Amino acid sequence: MTTTQLSGTAADASAATTAANPVLRVPPASPAAAAAYFSASLAFHADVSDVATALAAGDPGFVVIDSRSTASWDQGHVPGAVHLPTALIPEQAQQLLDKSVPVVTYCWGPGCNGATRAALALAELGYQVKEMLGGFEYWVREGFAYETWEGEERRAADPLTAPVDADDCGC
Repeated sequence: MTTTQLSGTAADASAATTAANPVLRVPPASPAAAAAYFSASLAFHADVSDVATALAAGDPGFVVIDSRSTASWDQGHVPGAVHLPTALIPEQAQQLLDKSVPVVTYCWGPGCNGATRAALALAELGYQVKEMLGGFEYWVREGFAYETWEGEERRAADPLTAPVDADDCGC
């Protein structure tokens, strides 16, 4: 077999594997496109543990907005968060927020797009905004304290979402 034949055979095998493989059926983006996408993603999203770390350090330079209903807020919320349900953002944001201070929104969790809708509403009003990935669900699952209408509570960290014997996941 010639080099050309080998190359063609390898290419054919690679093409067949790619076509049969659901992960690679759509090929990965170029490194430059991937870098642009992931950089943009970090501009729009904040990790629960990063938000908790910044809040614990004192003045984090941002305000946290809980965009859920009053019943949800009473059930539990991030300490220090501002309660501003998405539907009330157009009429109340100006009274509660300073446009020079970035906002981090959250809702229930990854199965809810309420924080995304709140972030959109705030961005349309001229606020700098990020969405907290994982929402209130991951705040609680990672073992951070939260407030309810009865006071502060905390659950043990879920070992599937947070390190058991470390302060930092290393990512």
